[in-house]
Amino acid sequence: MASTLNPYIAFRGNAREAMEFYRDALGGDLTITTFAEFGQADAPFADQVMHSMLTTPAGFTLMASDTPPGMEYNPGTNVNLSLFGDDEAELRGYFEGLSAGGTITMPLERQVWGDTYGQCVDRFGIGWMVNISAPAR
Repeated sequence: MASTLNPYIAFRGNAREAMEFYRDALGGDLTITTFAEFGQADAPFADQVMHSMLTTPAGFTLMASDTPPGMEYNPGTNVNLSLFGDDEAELRGYFEGLSAGGTITMPLERQVWGDTYGQCVDRFGIGWMVNISAPAR
């Protein structure tokens, strides 16, 4: 799979509603995964969206999640750019390049969903999320 770039929007408790709205407006297939599905069933935000992805017939990809309590949420700056794919060397290179002179806010490391993931803010203040898909088993 080639690497892909798309927007990733953070919401505060209404990601499901927003993504269903975007699906109805843009068409396409929507997948939604909750925090409970990734081991946080007892959390007060268990039914909120940990990750969602809308893929439209026009080729658009839009991703979103809810921001759990305790994490910073700033409307107006709640959109990041997401890079994902399965070419580990390529994506690690992107992460290294984008974080140079910026701030790594989450190191690039293996996550509970099986992929390698990290976040950084580049030297211009733009947030980036990099996800390297786990090899197929």
